[in-house]
Amino acid sequence: MLQFIRTDSNNLDFQQLVLALDRYLAITDGDEHAFYAQFNKSDGLKNVLVVYQQDQAIACGAIKHYADGVTELKRMYVAPNARGRGLASQVLTHLENWAIELDYGSCILETGVKQLEAIRLYQKNSYQVIPNYGQYVGMQNSVCFCKNLSKSAA
Repeated sequence: MLQFIRTDSNNLDFQQLVLALDRYLAITDGDEHAFYAQFNKSDGLKNVLVVYQQDQAIACGAIKHYADGVTELKRMYVAPNARGRGLASQVLTHLENWAIELDYGSCILETGVKQLEAIRLYQKNSYQVIPNYGQYVGMQNSVCFCKNLSKSAA
């Protein structure tokens, strides 16, 4: 049975999952990893979700205030041994519902063009490609998405 636990970035299991995510991204991002790593700091995140299966942390994600009514999705990760079961979509849904509870009307995110699984996940979950925002403007290896959140979806 899965447990979806709301916490913050001080959660040690979240920190361990983020380390695994960063190791994965260092491989897939290659030479660009150092540039992107500066935007992926996890400390200070107030709205973190950690998923447990039999007391083992297997997935995580977070939302972060970006602008009035807009939250940014951060640090989505599913451990390799838990992939292929739709867990990433479940994490995404939980985070979207949490964002709605916090009165956010939309969710934005950035991922790398090499993150094909992530791109498919977001497209499958009704995210639309948008022009790159913030620090990602002009970055050819970034793809940004947005989803309008509906209170009826919560």
